[in-house]
Order: sequence, then structure tokens, then C-alpha cells
Amino acid sequence: MRRRKKWRKAPRAKRLNHEEHREHEGEKRAVLAECDTLSGRVLGRAIEVHRQLGPGLLESAYRTCLAYELQSAGLRFVAEKPIGLSYKGVHLDCGFRIDLLVEDLLVVELKTVDRLLPVHSAQLLTYMKLTNLRIGLLMNFQARVLRDGIQRLVL
Repeated sequence: MRRRKKWRKAPRAKRLNHEEHREHEGEKRAVLAECDTLSGRVLGRAIEVHRQLGPGLLESAYRTCLAYELQSAGLRFVAEKPIGLSYKGVHLDCGFRIDLLVEDLLVVELKTVDRLLPVHSAQLLTYMKLTNLRIGLLMNFQARVLRDGIQRLVL
């Protein structure tokens, strides 16, 4: 006769009192407000790049020009930032690279495709999860009007 496995309950998260909860919510709102402002600044710079270059170039050209614009705007960023994957406690380098990581808060993924597909959104969401960041921008520079090629994702 087989023995049934007993399931152990996961440890409960610490319950916050009313004051701690309000403080935690305030911190979350402040970070999201900062990300909103940052998203707006990055989008403004991306629209400027698209106005100057138009559609039709390679992704690397738009990334380089957007990096120049971000630097001119005084924003800190890392281009082509490698991110690893933790699997069963082992850190693995799977070749994932974020196009632009801005101010350690915002993941920016650039594309030059006819139209954005669900796989592109899934890629950005994966990068956001792997970096524990809540806000991401997906930009398709192939769009005739950049505004039509932008998706903002929030976890």
C-alpha cells in the first residue's frame, strides 16, 4: 500500500499592520509615479529619434540613436545589458539581453518589425520578471507613426 504524501503549508507572509500597509502602499505609488515620469521622458526621446530617422532602419541604428538621446537628456542607462536566469539555485547565462535598462527602473525593448506580435510582449514580460522590474516599454520603430508601435507593460 502506498503512503500518501502530506502537503506542508507554505509559511505565511508577515502580516502588516494598518500603518505599515499604508506606508508600503505609499512607497509603491512613489516608485510607480517615478516610473511614469521616466517612461514619458524615454518616449519623448524615442519619438524624436523616429521623427529624425523614420522607419526602415535596423534595430541597432535606433538603439544607438536612442542611447545618444537618453545620454543628452541626462538619463542613466545600460545598453544590451545581459541578464541571467536562476535555475534550481544555479545562475545560468542564457544569452538574454535587455536593449536598454534606464535608471535601473525601466526595461526598454526595441523592435523593427511589420507589426508587434504576442511573442514580443512575452519577451519583454520575461525580461521584467527576470530583473524584478515592474515597468517596460516595447517600441516598434517600423511603425509609420511611433505612437502606434508602442506598448507599455506593467507587472
